[in-house]
Amino acid sequence: MKRPILLLASVCILNIAPLVAQELSPDNLTAYNSIFSVTNFEGRRAIQVREPAELLQSNEDNLVILNGVDFYNGEIEIWLAGTRNPDANESARGFTGIAFRIAEDPTEYEAIYVRPANGRADDQLRRNHSIQYISHPEYTWNKFRADTPSKYESYADMALGEWIKYRLVVDGERAELYLNDAEQPNLIVKDLKLGDSSGRIGLWIDSGTIAYFSDIRVSTESRPE
Repeated sequence: MKRPILLLASVCILNIAPLVAQELSPDNLTAYNSIFSVTNFEGRRAIQVREPAELLQSNEDNLVILNGVDFYNGEIEIWLAGTRNPDANESARGFTGIAFRIAEDPTEYEAIYVRPANGRADDQLRRNHSIQYISHPEYTWNKFRADTPSKYESYADMALGEWIKYRLVVDGERAELYLNDAEQPNLIVKDLKLGDSSGRIGLWIDSGTIAYFSDIRVSTESRPE
């Protein structure tokens, strides 16, 4: 019998009240344009997320939403790893991340994700695109890159199939991403496009990716009425 993965709450450094521990199991997850399963990957028990075959290489939003978690300001910490789907083309980068403040319509959300295939590329321009902020549906990665080059992207060392410790800190319209216990943020966003909002949390992938998520911890505060 498979044991459920536990979603544990951590106490935020800002003294935000912790959430009650939840099971990160099929009963507590909702797939949106994605398929997930419990598995083991590189020594960790994890949730594997991938696209349905009919959506491979599509432009659909691919999420697995955590049920019963409403996130406003706080911290999300998780281990994640991105790999390329064997059926994907060479443009797939292992796109893997976290969506937050997901609206009732799951196509509306904020997200920060990584492109592990870029982290050690022999091309500085690709390396500079290792981390990406997006705000769907309006602010896609290609819109940001065309309108404000480099502002919402950054570099960090990473590789396909390697675990990355991902920590996201959100306060109002500001978000900071810290990878692998970095003391300074790897990416700073000062103008989250959905504003000072709240919503659900989701495991996020993009086209041509098979991703793994493990040991998620969340701390949050309620949005003022």
